[in-house]
Amino acid sequence: MEASKILEWTLISECPIPKDVDDLLVDGEVAIAAYKTFRDSAIFTNKRLIVRDAQGLTGKKVEIYSLPYSSINMWSTENAGKFLDFNAEVELWTRAGHIKINLQKGVDIRKFDKLIAEALLK
Repeated sequence: MEASKILEWTLISECPIPKDVDDLLVDGEVAIAAYKTFRDSAIFTNKRLIVRDAQGLTGKKVEIYSLPYSSINMWSTENAGKFLDFNAEVELWTRAGHIKINLQKGVDIRKFDKLIAEALLK
């Protein structure tokens, strides 16, 4: 694994916010949007990005990543600039390292970029 790239996630499409995410939230934290990943989901709250990753053949073991917005120093978005772009990327530079998020055609890159901007700049 390259030292500068800690994590890479792929988001497939926007989805309903999972009901069980409430168990992960702290007082005053609210889930805003959710995206389907290959094996689970990524949830934007008003305080952080939570990525759940089901593990193993049965998916019963779940690894949870929690990225507080306060740890993100900079971000970039990249796409072909077309209405229907099949490959878009978001890169986050954080205190923990570099994170790459691949967005598939079911994710609106502009809406996603706005979610990050509103979370980090408010």
